This record gives sequence, structure tokens and C-alpha cells, in this order.
Amino acid sequence: MPSPQPPRAVFAMDPVHLPLLFPSPLMARLRKTSDIDPELVVRDFTDPASAAALAEAEVLITGWGCPHLDADVLAVAPKLRAVLHAAGSVRSLVGEALWKHGVTVSSAVTANALPVAEYTLAMILLAGKDTFTHRERFRTSRAYPTPAETAPTGNVGRRVGVIGASRVGRRLLELLRPFDFTVLLHDPYVSPAEAAELGAESMSLEDLLRHSDIVSLHAPDIPETYRMLDGDRLALIRDGGVLINTSRGALIDPESLTDELVSGRLHAILDVTEPEPLPVGSPLYHLPNVFLTPHIAGSLGNELERLGRTVVEELERLVAGLPPVHEVRHADLARVA
Repeated sequence: MPSPQPPRAVFAMDPVHLPLLFPSPLMARLRKTSDIDPELVVRDFTDPASAAALAEAEVLITGWGCPHLDADVLAVAPKLRAVLHAAGSVRSLVGEALWKHGVTVSSAVTANALPVAEYTLAMILLAGKDTFTHRERFRTSRAYPTPAETAPTGNVGRRVGVIGASRVGRRLLELLRPFDFTVLLHDPYVSPAEAAELGAESMSLEDLLRHSDIVSLHAPDIPETYRMLDGDRLALIRDGGVLINTSRGALIDPESLTDELVSGRLHAILDVTEPEPLPVGSPLYHLPNVFLTPHIAGSLGNELERLGRTVVEELERLVAGLPPVHEVRHADLARVA
């Protein structure tokens, strides 16, 4: 996107995110690279106050809270050439009209994968130590566990099953390497040889569920993965097994999962659920074998700056006439989040 003049860029997101995504040093880099008004953040593409800026906009810098981008956006932003998304998936953000118009789309999804993988690693290690069970016991008994109670505890030789070699899944596989785990992987697009290079043994979904102590979901939310863990597949996980979900709640049949957890047969660490959030009367809020967090695995707080930095670097590349590093291609949406 080489140009004699800096491209006109416009923010389109919920303005509450802007200060954390683009603190002063990053905002300065943006203003050096583009013609952007840091005070203008579009929430409504029909707002007359934004019309003049959008009419000249070549780049939209988007984030959480951005309206859907489709033909109506091209009508008010006819010069649009690039959408740089300072968040994760663009599946529900970018409509067909923009793809057909040839607008370049880039996403900070790779940067957003890092804290999700870190959260998952932390939960795997805590689950292997049976941390949550011991905490519940200690709160009521005020007594240290007996050797019999700690006998099943520990991370040596734990079998960790990773479902999906997504960006999060691959980063998690890297993070698991220093530990004394046996790592299993299911991903229909990954060959056994590639799985071995990633430090895992490739196997079918059913075999992974049978042989894992801890199962972690990192598959994309696409029609093929909807309810991929139904009642029959959940039943394959060994008694006392742990299920971690930081992907999407839709990948697990919620009624079957609730039945398994209410029975006490399985443990779960759930950062995402179906629905989200759970109804206030859900038993999962109170079960001792369930650890619920409110969708916090992805970028939060100071981690948002990493997403903003990704966008700034992408814009700098585009202005220099270089291709984006994190381009999202329309053809890839069928198999990625």
C-alpha cells in the first residue's frame, strides 16, 4: 500500500478498549504512519459525525464492538483498502462484500492466542496437582491431605490430549514441551509426522479421549465441530478425567456435559460455556469439580497492548508496500476460528 501521503485511517470499535490497545507510544507510531484522529472512534457507520472521515478512509482499525462490515460500509467508505483487526476472529465481523471488493484483512488473532495458551498451561499444571479438589477439601477440613488422598496427584507422565492444532493449540504444544507429559493431538489437518514435530502423538478423537488424563479443546467453532464432544464422546473420557475448554462452548453438548459433571465422574475447567454466561440457576456454579472463569483466557488488561502492537506493525508494513504478516484469507474461514 505504498502512498505519497499517509493513508487515512479510522478507528471502529468500542472506545473503552482504545487506551489499552494503543497506549501513548503505540498511538504515536500510528499517527506517524497514518492520518488518524485518535479522538474519533466509530460505533455507527451511519453517524453523520463520522461521514467525512469514513469517506476518505483507506484503513479501518477495528476491535471488539465494531459493527458488522459489509456493503453498507463500502458505501460510506468507498476508498477502503484494508481492515486491521485488533482482536481475534474476523469470521462474524467481515461480510462477503468486503471479501469480494478485495479489501485486505489482517487480524491480531495470533497475538491473542498467546494468553489463551498460557492460561491453559496453568490450568493443566493445576489440574495435574488436583489443586481444585484439595482446595475444596482444605476449606472445609482445615487439615492437610493424607498420603492416600494425594496418591493420584502429580504431573509426571500425565497424558494431555490437545484437540485442535490451532494457533492456540500449537502455542500450547510448545509450552508443554519442557514438562514430563505425554502429549496427544487430534487434528484432521495434521499428519502424524507433523504432529511428531509439534511434540505430540497424532490419533483419532475417540482414541485421544480414551487415553488422556486431561483433555484441552482448541478447535475452531465451525459447523463441523458443533457439539463435537457429545454424550457418547464425553463418556469415553476416563473416570476422574479433566476437560478444559478455552475455545467455544458450542463444541460441547451442554446437557451431556452437565450430566457428567453433576454425577461427579469428570472434572472441568471452563472459561467458555454454552450459553455464555450460564443461567444463574446452573448447577455448574456450585459444583466442587467445576472451575468456572468468565471468558478471561484471551487478552485482557495489559495484554491488549500486544494486539495493538500487532496492528501498528501491520500498518507499517502496508505503508511500506509489504504484505501483512497476519493476513486473513477468505478461503481459510471454512477451517479456522
